[in-house]
Parts: sequence; structure tokens; C-alpha cells
Amino acid sequence: MAKRGKKYLEALKLIDKEKTYSLNEAIRKLKEVSKVLQRKFDETVEFIARLGVDPKYADQMVRGSVVLPHGLGRELKVLVIAQGEKLKEAEEAGADYVGGEELINKIANENWIDFDVVIATPDMMPKMAKLGKILGPRGLMPNPKVGTVTTDIKRAVTEAKKGRVEFKVDKTGNVHVLVGKISFDEQKLKENILAVLDAIIKAKPAGIKGQYIKNAVIKTTMSPAVKLDLAALQKSLETKAA
Repeated sequence: MAKRGKKYLEALKLIDKEKTYSLNEAIRKLKEVSKVLQRKFDETVEFIARLGVDPKYADQMVRGSVVLPHGLGRELKVLVIAQGEKLKEAEEAGADYVGGEELINKIANENWIDFDVVIATPDMMPKMAKLGKILGPRGLMPNPKVGTVTTDIKRAVTEAKKGRVEFKVDKTGNVHVLVGKISFDEQKLKENILAVLDAIIKAKPAGIKGQYIKNAVIKTTMSPAVKLDLAALQKSLETKAA
């Protein structure tokens, strides 16, 4: 185990390991921790949930995307792979990079990955297949389930620019989703987290019995995790929906 620094150990003392916190309490606690850590950059906040699924079975795969109400706190670079009129549509929508086979070859030959989101039209997907080993492990491969393989390029680019984030359960049953920056005010972080939680719940596989969300935490890039009270979290979601 890596040796923890003095500030990290000091921050750890602020969190009661035996306690689960309401979302409001957890966000405030995370901000306290951040002040102690004194990082020189605006850390990203992450929501992590352990799900009661076995992802090795296709019918228990959890995957989706959600547009964060307040974005991620940074401008995402969007690449669109298309041809014909869709190239102009992508440019007009504000995509950072637009092209066809020449950009596919650039990624394949130069390992070029200077972008955060890849959107492709369905007709380009057969040509994109060779990029699976490059884009797949980075979570960048376009997929119709999360809206990144589509003919509605304008909508896809607009949503990506607003802060659409994708999520996918990993092989250990965990979902990791970026939900904003520690500099966001409490309400913005809360609304982003609840939007993510709602999307994860809606992505629940039909055949899953028993408890779907086993536990959940929030943390920053380099901070200890703060455990969330699932009952309080559900109540916050219901209050938001009312």
C-alpha cells in the first residue's frame, strides 16, 4: 500500500468510516477534506456505486449516459466521424474535430486521442471497428446505447458539449461517474449526482432481483471516499422528482 502523506492522513480523520452520510452532509464533508488537502488544481468529483449485478452475463450489463444539469466544469473536445451532409451538421453544432476515414486512420496510425467524446454515424461504424483496441479501453468507442452512434449529430454534439457523461459497470460490479468539480457549489454537485443516480436506476437490468445499489460513495480525484446513506439518497431523489 502506498504511503499516505500528512495532509491525506489529516483529511482522513474528518471522515467517520463507520458512518453513512446524507448527500448534503457528504458534499460538505468532501469540501472540508479538499480544504485540508490543498490541491493546486480544481479536483474532479466522482460518484461510485457498487451494484448487485454480475457483469459477466450480458443481461446484467449496466450501461448508459446522462446530461449533467451543470456540466463537468470543463469544455469537452468532441470528435465526429461522418461523411456527406453530416460533416457540415457536426461543424455547425460545434464539434472540435470533424472528418471521415482520414481521422480513423490518424487514430489508428498515430494513436491520436486528443478528444473526450467520439460520435459516429451508423454508416461509419464498420470502418471504426479497427479502433476498438485503442478507443475501447478508454471508454471512447461510440455506442448506440449511450447515444454516440446516431444520425442526429446536432443533438449528440450539443449534449456532449453540455456535459453528457457515460457510465458502464466494470467487471467488479462498480460504476464510476464523474459529476463535476469540487469548486461547484453544493446545490450544483447535488443536482448532478442525483441526475447520475436516476440514470443508473433507470438502466437497471429487468431480471435483477434483490438490492440493486449495494453502496455508494463520493470522492475527489485524490481524496478518501465519503460513504452515502442509501435511504437518504433515495429520499433526495424522490424529493427532486416530486
